[in-house]
Amino acid sequence: MRFVLAGASGFLGTAWRDHLAREGHEVVRLVRGEALSANESSWDPMTGSVDRDVIESADVVACLSGANLAHFPWTESYKRTFVTSRTATTRTLAAAIAASDRKPTFLAQNGIAGYGDRGDSVVTEKSPTDADTFMGTVTREWQACTEPAGEAGARVVVMRSGVALDRRGGALKPMLRQFKAGVGGPIGSGEQYFSTISLVDWLRAATWLAGNDAAEGAYNLTAPQQTTQAEFTAQLAELLHRPKLVRAPAFAIRTLLRDVSSELLGSTRVEPRRLLDEGFVFEHPTLETRLLSALGRI
Repeated sequence: MRFVLAGASGFLGTAWRDHLAREGHEVVRLVRGEALSANESSWDPMTGSVDRDVIESADVVACLSGANLAHFPWTESYKRTFVTSRTATTRTLAAAIAASDRKPTFLAQNGIAGYGDRGDSVVTEKSPTDADTFMGTVTREWQACTEPAGEAGARVVVMRSGVALDRRGGALKPMLRQFKAGVGGPIGSGEQYFSTISLVDWLRAATWLAGNDAAEGAYNLTAPQQTTQAEFTAQLAELLHRPKLVRAPAFAIRTLLRDVSSELLGSTRVEPRRLLDEGFVFEHPTLETRLLSALGRI
């Protein structure tokens, strides 16, 4: 298949681009600057500019673009950047797909923040996405930007992704530094659910969704075994042979992260119900196998 990929230089985008190439697919990267090879195409999502011929030639258009959540300081200016880096990119691609004749499949990255703090309750794709938080609002606006493509008849898949685990990037990389320095530990009470997925399974699931013509709508990209922050940090500490001595207090997280602190302190027990029901098989369903994969041990 021919993939056109936005956000191909980020953590997930780089890994997926390499994975798709290994699987024999063709990947065209959308780049903000000058296209330097036949596998690149220039675009400007802030002005809605993208090569319509490139979109027309695609089997799958995927958007993984988005400014980093782990940014300090979390200013009002950066909040605007965080939102527009997601909405403008998704909106531009959805409009281009809607205007195309072939109507390629649209895979749009999203998050699980819309579900909000649900305590111990299990969350599936059928659960409301009505969280009254900054990130909850972002995920709803982000998903709404895909609608023109779907209304025009394209197959649209929204990937509500948990934290993808890999030692080389994403959220786990700084965690590993903390644990190896002996200052790792749970965040807040540690009782909140922390929904994760191995990077390997995220790549496999995204590729499976791209190639499955029956897949449409929202899918949770999280692992089947849901675990709490305390369970996650205990397992990681055990595998690294390090103590889990330092607990990050909730007040410090709220002070530092402000509007996005709910993403670390809230409890969202997400189940990948649709993936399981539709036949996707996880290689790393348990926390131990997820972390072993992320650490490069299996």
